[in-house]
Amino acid sequence: MRALLLLPLFLLLAACGGDSSPAKLNIGQTAPAFNASYVDGSPAKIATWAGKPLVIRFWADWCKFCEGEMQAIDKVYRRLKPHGLEVIAINAGQDGKTVAAFMQKIGVSYPALLDENSAIAKSYGVVGLPTTYFVDARGVVRVKLIGESDEAAFERAALELLK
Repeated sequence: MRALLLLPLFLLLAACGGDSSPAKLNIGQTAPAFNASYVDGSPAKIATWAGKPLVIRFWADWCKFCEGEMQAIDKVYRRLKPHGLEVIAINAGQDGKTVAAFMQKIGVSYPALLDENSAIAKSYGVVGLPTTYFVDARGVVRVKLIGESDEAAFERAALELLK
């Protein structure tokens, strides 16, 4: 009964988000520019990957689907990197020490970027993890995967991006 009384209050507070609501980035739209840092603290800008097909993966270490999927993505990344595919893993809301430990634990070869206050995730419209955007060489979102995907689905999307 108490939960039923709190529900209207929760809904009211959720509706008061104002400008803090995430954007709605969809297929065919230009991927937002961002500034971030690598786990070692060095700066990273989306311009680094300008003119290249890029997969942008949003994740966190508490996401139960992220670890296995990130390892599956790495297999595809290693196969397709010689063909021009780039992958970055943007951690949403965690600190560098946590991100570095997780990346070392899972042993993937693509870089991790920090988004400690989740500003980049919000600008991309991320509402759940994992979320992955496939961005073409012109900076346009071509595929958006929300939730867990497998190696085959990731590879299909990556191959389409490379065409």
